[in-house]
Amino acid sequence: MNVLSDPTTRRWLAWGALATIFLLVNLHRLSTGVIADRLTVAFGTTAAQLGVLHASFFLIYAIVQIPTGVLADRFGPRLVGSIGGFVLSLGAIGFAISDSFLAAFLSRALIGLGSGVIFISILRFCANWYRPDEFATMTGLTAGVAGLGAILATTPLAVTVDLFGWRPSIGALAVVGFIGAGATALLARNSPADAGLEPIDGVPTQSSSSRSEIIETLRTLARDIDQWLLSVIFFAGNGAVLTLIGLWGVPYLVVVYDLNVATASYFTMLGSVGMLVGSPVIGWLSDRLEQRLVPLSAGVAAFAIALSVIPVFGQPPLWAIAVSYLACGFLLGSIMLSLSVIKERYPPAASGVATATVNTFGFVGGTVLPAAMGLALDAYQTDETVDGTIAYTEFGYRIAFGVLAATLVVAFLCSLWLLIRDRRRKQHPQHRSGQ
Repeated sequence: MNVLSDPTTRRWLAWGALATIFLLVNLHRLSTGVIADRLTVAFGTTAAQLGVLHASFFLIYAIVQIPTGVLADRFGPRLVGSIGGFVLSLGAIGFAISDSFLAAFLSRALIGLGSGVIFISILRFCANWYRPDEFATMTGLTAGVAGLGAILATTPLAVTVDLFGWRPSIGALAVVGFIGAGATALLARNSPADAGLEPIDGVPTQSSSSRSEIIETLRTLARDIDQWLLSVIFFAGNGAVLTLIGLWGVPYLVVVYDLNVATASYFTMLGSVGMLVGSPVIGWLSDRLEQRLVPLSAGVAAFAIALSVIPVFGQPPLWAIAVSYLACGFLLGSIMLSLSVIKERYPPAASGVATATVNTFGFVGGTVLPAAMGLALDAYQTDETVDGTIAYTEFGYRIAFGVLAATLVVAFLCSLWLLIRDRRRKQHPQHRSGQ
């Protein structure tokens, strides 16, 4: 027996191939925080334009989530994931050679298009190859890969860009992406049976959904109050992390604390370390405790408190910023439980479209919140530049980060509503989630 014929080994190899592409997804989507000054110089952008350029990835990413869920449920994660890896790498090449803001915007949107199918493909793969009581752990582990990508998108990327330039660095990521896409096509299969292997104990049989079943699932999701509450939570939590680590966390430190970009990136790297550790740990604990909503709600509350340090104090001690960034990354693990909650409330054959629906709003948040912060900052622009970056007042940053904190407070209220609805449902089992 070789390693490819052992279903347990095979699933880890295939997950590793998909995870490699997902690592690149997170490098790409968070890279603008480190190269913001270079993009400003290269394309002559304002803060709002930079926010739009950063958000172009997330706009397309959000749009393709539900179609991706449909495709993953119909055709499986192998085909969808490998094509996604190829497309995002094509976009990376285009971004690296862009000579105008429009070309960069379109290329980054293409990166978002290919990247948008990877996470849902991994979740569908995990639903097909892992037991239900392993799903939150695997979701957390996959989010941990996002944390590793986010770490690489901070100081390591900043050093690489300083040595080789931002264009060659992005081009090198494209090469790795093509390799990951090929490995996914070679190793991944839609199920153990599809790979000609014995079934894995405890893994439910996953059937594909028909067109009519998918349409009915979408209708049910549209009427499901729980889905909307989970989507608001994911909008706030995922959007806040992507905004903090991916764009405005570094310029805030550069302008308010007079740090250079490389030093400021150490702080956002702490947030990425939090993602790397927090998501697997919280996911594992959720599986072991068989609890979803309580750790979800507690995590959202702690997230809101951690992020409020900036709008409340404006320029707190740097150690407080370090703790805040680390906590925000760690507590993303609680936000990720939203995907486990929605997955468990729908049939296995609809797991792709159900998780994709909630995931969509996380990247709507990644689209809306950076641009909203940019608009808030433009109202407090100064005539100075710092390391080539337009400077804004400390009060402007307090207002901008206040937008994120307020969004998380709304998410916490939604989590409380979910807890109340869940308690009522347990007291009255006939009560349906969509009512």
